[in-house]
Amino acid sequence: MIWMRQIFTLRYNRGIVRRLSYVHNVGKHPLVYRNVGQHLKLAAERFPNNEALVSVHEAKRMTFSDVLDRVDRLAAAFYQLGLQKGDRIGIWAPSGTQFYISTLAAARAGMISVGINPAYQIPEVEYALNKVGVKALIAAESYRSQNYYEMTKQIVPELEASSAGSIASAKVPSLSAVIMKSNTKGNKLKGTISYDELFQAASEKDITFVESIHNTITPDSGVNLQFTSGTTGQPKAALLSHFNFINNAIFLGLAYGFNLSERHRVCIQVPFFHVFGVVVGILGSVSHGCTLVVPGPGYNPSASVQAIVNEKCNVIYGTPTMYVDLVNEVNKTGTKLPSINLAVTGGAPCAPQLYADIQGVLGVEQVKTIYGLTETTCVCFHSVCKESQENVLNTVGRLGDHWEAKVVDRDGSMVPYGMPGELCVRGYGTMLGYWEDEQKTKETIGMDKWLKTGDQFVLRKDGYGKIVGRIKEVVIRGGENIYPREIEDVLITHPDVLEVHCVGVPDDRMGEELCAFVRMSNDMAKLDQAQVKEFCKGKIAHFKVPKYVEMIDHFPKTTSGKIQKFKLLERFMQNKNTA
Repeated sequence: MIWMRQIFTLRYNRGIVRRLSYVHNVGKHPLVYRNVGQHLKLAAERFPNNEALVSVHEAKRMTFSDVLDRVDRLAAAFYQLGLQKGDRIGIWAPSGTQFYISTLAAARAGMISVGINPAYQIPEVEYALNKVGVKALIAAESYRSQNYYEMTKQIVPELEASSAGSIASAKVPSLSAVIMKSNTKGNKLKGTISYDELFQAASEKDITFVESIHNTITPDSGVNLQFTSGTTGQPKAALLSHFNFINNAIFLGLAYGFNLSERHRVCIQVPFFHVFGVVVGILGSVSHGCTLVVPGPGYNPSASVQAIVNEKCNVIYGTPTMYVDLVNEVNKTGTKLPSINLAVTGGAPCAPQLYADIQGVLGVEQVKTIYGLTETTCVCFHSVCKESQENVLNTVGRLGDHWEAKVVDRDGSMVPYGMPGELCVRGYGTMLGYWEDEQKTKETIGMDKWLKTGDQFVLRKDGYGKIVGRIKEVVIRGGENIYPREIEDVLITHPDVLEVHCVGVPDDRMGEELCAFVRMSNDMAKLDQAQVKEFCKGKIAHFKVPKYVEMIDHFPKTTSGKIQKFKLLERFMQNKNTA
């Protein structure tokens, strides 16, 4: 009798375990173990004459053979400058050939590229350089309204008087070289090294040396640092490996049916400094012989439409906001797009109506979504080739190959399928950690290697899932992560502001916008959006500036004194509905 009861209990418990939110996607293909430099060399051998990059605004085209040659010359030049394996190279430039080649050159040299948002202001750039100890900064002279040379001189006052490549900076001690691409050919920017001239500096012997060190660059070593903010307001730097990069790019392409029988020409609207742009874009192209078409230095829907038409793109990458703009642009202009096989969207939730518009207005055959974090090397859930419309519209896709996922409650115990909880993932794409921040790394990745995403998630037994909320406080504006604390820390320095709290509010185009609720030190004082924008200029990137500003006399709080931000959102919605 006791024996029978034990069997019943065992069967019952196994049934419970099977119903709990855990999925492991073993995958059909093995993981690849090589570094990015070897991966690029292989691409140049497999697709030598395929166009790798078309930079429309620069009127430049490069085959994979061209890319390898340029990358090797720049990688060799890095060593001539005294840089060593493992050194960090900051890249502060818009999307285009400079960012593309520099990223791959750093990887081929065994160094670590650091993507710096082109919209960053002086305090943000200075923090980024110091946070990861950047030794060389590659930059454009200017972009849009920002003059990077003048901004760099404020960060490094010693620049103009320094010998090129021998900077001794008090504010950025790690920095030894600023490599800048001048807007005017032949123009010498004092204290900097000419980016264009570096390609002529390397000899064949130097290039041979780059090739010779590849076996010493382990795929498990760091290749790229991505800044990702936290609730403290200070950005963390996630270190990603060669192994992370290559496999994430390979398996997403396989899921979308990329193969050699069809030439894929990808209109890439997302920026190269972002993990979407560098992994899915640059490394995806290298992995599958695709052509990356860059419409312009920054996102512009009109330029995207023209690039799709003129370059006969059959794949589009973008955030939901970008697709909203593309749909509006096509509706406005009546432009007829070529046959588009695939549109990939990520960075924020995508509304069902937008999916319908992408298919109906843009004429896209398949619309697919991706989900992931910087800390997961971009993608861990994604749509697949053949799946129902319901799955495309109502989920973030299926768990990717070679990933595990589970959903847990506040105590860390798994919840049943269909129940919400925090999504945790484990797999080849997990970052190496936050740069020189062991405590934050341990808070995110446990000793068991499970990574806490901070997203409230519902997981199905078939591996599909959907986001139902966010545990971490983050606003996703058009695919850009904005952490309210960072903005609050800036606004509180305003002389008339006594207290400020920011929340994400719904927006038809951007998905979310930021609203700042401000309590002034003087009852008669007021602050509007224009004043906030002016105050934030030069302190935070433009996309972080709150779109809405509301005055408030007191903040709703719990009995323990915590701000109830959900009530601020309710207040915003009430005011919006009664306006």
